[in-house]
Amino acid sequence: MTILDHLFLLTILDAAALALLAFCWITVSWRIENPSAVKRSVTVIMVEYRREWMRQLVTREPRIFDAAILTNLRQGTAFFASGCMIAIGGALAMIGNTEKIQMVASDLTVAAVPNIVWQMKLLVVVLFLTHGFLKFVWANRLFGYCAVVMAAVPNDISEPSTYARAAQAGEINIRAAWNFNRGLRAIYYALGTLAWLLGPIPLIIATVAVTFIIWQREFSSLPRTILEGGPAMPAAAKET
Repeated sequence: MTILDHLFLLTILDAAALALLAFCWITVSWRIENPSAVKRSVTVIMVEYRREWMRQLVTREPRIFDAAILTNLRQGTAFFASGCMIAIGGALAMIGNTEKIQMVASDLTVAAVPNIVWQMKLLVVVLFLTHGFLKFVWANRLFGYCAVVMAAVPNDISEPSTYARAAQAGEINIRAAWNFNRGLRAIYYALGTLAWLLGPIPLIIATVAVTFIIWQREFSSLPRTILEGGPAMPAAAKET
């Protein structure tokens, strides 16, 4: 059978659920990174804090505190990247042995499903996990670049390049954080996609639930309120 023949094994409801999954993932990711000026996301709000962090780095002596924070950020990306690799391996092992999934699913659904359908469903999970892994690895590298640029910031604030170099470090730090957040969203949706093993309706419910959780944490959570309600950033920080 060709790939097209395999796809026709999915029902129209399966296709609709998968389309909703892709739509929600793409739409919420775009909106988080491109919010309105009235209702900013946590991701966008943190941009100002990261730039201000690098401005404060210039006059902080010693800079061990900043190095420790960056080390913790890199450890976080490494942890999630490792977790994704383990999860990808487990999912691939399940793809090669779908009989156990069928045994579990037989207790939850009466529909007879070919092995290739289980494999296609798990493949979507693997794709999300792979996307997350690549984002975490890239974020780890960017945090590494940020560390090098931070180390290149002159100690003498009278140097013309001091604040410009700090601004460079801030922008790289921002890009690293955004890729880290993209990886986290991929994990959220990978977990939601597992509901597809129970059928298209559970996938639709899980997709809506995951999207709501991500949206709420970015736009309506208490941490967002605290961040948004803090003291105004210095004008120079917003111009950086």
